[in-house]
Formats: sequence, structure tokens, C-alpha cells
Amino acid sequence: MGQVLHGSATTTKAIRRAIQHSEESLRALARRHGINQKTVAKWRKRSSTADLRTGPRDPRSTTLTVEEEAVVVAFRRHTLLPLDDCLYALQATIPHLSRSSLHRCLQRHGISRLPDVDGDKPA
Repeated sequence: MGQVLHGSATTTKAIRRAIQHSEESLRALARRHGINQKTVAKWRKRSSTADLRTGPRDPRSTTLTVEEEAVVVAFRRHTLLPLDDCLYALQATIPHLSRSSLHRCLQRHGISRLPDVDGDKPA
């Protein structure tokens, strides 16, 4: 099975490992693998061959404050209402709350899906 790389990746794990274990100069390695010298230098400094996560280290809302997020999470955990019902109930308290910002908040906290209940589905 092949290795899955993101769209801008120029190296594979095997190339990164070869860069880390090689004694050649940055210029020679860059020429050999057809990549930039800065890329070679970057992989030489790293201790692993795995790509780092992209995006923010601690994801947070741009529209909701920390207190508003806490209210949303506590409300959802207490009531277990569906997304739209939570939205309509919370909009009185948080007027700028949108459906998408509510959904993203619930996803961030791992409660965007309601737990399966046995009585919901017909046998």
C-alpha cells in the first residue's frame, strides 16, 4: 500500500530517512533528490520522519468567547438536544450564534453526534 502525501509534499518517509542518515552536504542531497536545500536542512534538524500537523495548535472559535463555548457545551451535555433545537434555545442567550459556529464548537469538544438510543430506530 502506498504512502499518502499531502498535495505539496516533495519527500517521502524513505527520502526523509535517507536525508537524516546521510553525511553528504545539503547541496548534494538537494540535487540528488530534486528538492530545495531548505527542505533538506529542515528534515536534517527533525528527529522523526513524520509530517507535523498543520493548522492551529489549539483550535478555538473566532466568533464565540471561551465563556460562550462553555455555555454551549454544558447545555448540549445536559439536554442532549439535536443541533437545530440547541441553536434555537441558545440564540436567546447568545444572539450572534450561527448554526455553523455551533456545529464547529460541538465538533471541537467531541459532542457533535448524539449518542445512539435503542428506542429511536424500528426493529
